[in-house]
Amino acid sequence: MKKIIVFFISTLISVSALFAQSLTVATYNIRNENQGDVSNGNGWKQRYPVITQLIRFNDFDIFGSQEVLNGQLKDMLSQLPEYNYIGVGRDDGLEKGEYAPIFYKKNKLLLVKSGHFWLSETTDKPNVGWDAALPRICTWGQFKIKKNGKSFWFFNLHMDHIGVKARLESSKLVLEKIKTMCGDKPVILTGDFNVDQTSDGYKLIADSGRLKDSYETAEIQYALNGTFNGFDPNLKTDSRIDHIFVSKDFRVVRYGVLTDTYRAEAGTESAKDIKSANFPKEVSLHQYVPRLPSDHFPVKVELILGKY
Repeated sequence: MKKIIVFFISTLISVSALFAQSLTVATYNIRNENQGDVSNGNGWKQRYPVITQLIRFNDFDIFGSQEVLNGQLKDMLSQLPEYNYIGVGRDDGLEKGEYAPIFYKKNKLLLVKSGHFWLSETTDKPNVGWDAALPRICTWGQFKIKKNGKSFWFFNLHMDHIGVKARLESSKLVLEKIKTMCGDKPVILTGDFNVDQTSDGYKLIADSGRLKDSYETAEIQYALNGTFNGFDPNLKTDSRIDHIFVSKDFRVVRYGVLTDTYRAEAGTESAKDIKSANFPKEVSLHQYVPRLPSDHFPVKVELILGKY
């Protein structure tokens, strides 16, 4: 009798696993490569090994990124062989300008179809919309989970940092695209929205009835800071401008803002070895400077899709 009960329970667990699937999802503005950051000690070449290690350690299944130039895209892929990507440069629809790419695990997810559109009155070619300062783009893909065949849609965007109207209209546009393209299918929307949780553009999406902010619905929250840091580890904000919105098909188990830092060599004048009687004599500490991998913190969520 006990063997029958154990077999029955094991069968139920196996069947449940087929219907429910966990996904680790993130959004990460990695900051474009530029000479100014090099001069300030935040150059891409020293940052990207940290960024890619962070991604691999946190084991993102799929994530949206922003401000990714073509060279940065190649650098990331060289360190992330388990990932593929979709996306194009926003300046010409090919390789010029920043991408808003979607990276995904090749062994877990199958790309069904993909595309992109510009956040503008004219969505099918490179241009600047409304009062925006720059061209802005949204990348989308439909993915299938290889383990159980369940599919979902994923949208990733980067809204303008100047245009107030552009951000509001971009929120309207992406909601309309999701409505017409996805119907009632499961949807994830990530991005650097350049608006926080108090703005009209944010509320338009969060109160749409189609998508909810994963921060608000998460069973466990770990958010000791907002999502923008300006490369200064001493700053704190309550503003969340990088968001992950999900449809009702997803249960949000965990939400976190990952505030990881790394250490860079201090200048020779301030560098010194530190010894103390409070730890073993074999231990030696050296003066370093705390730095951040990007001027944005990545946001990570753990989701469950399907019956649970």
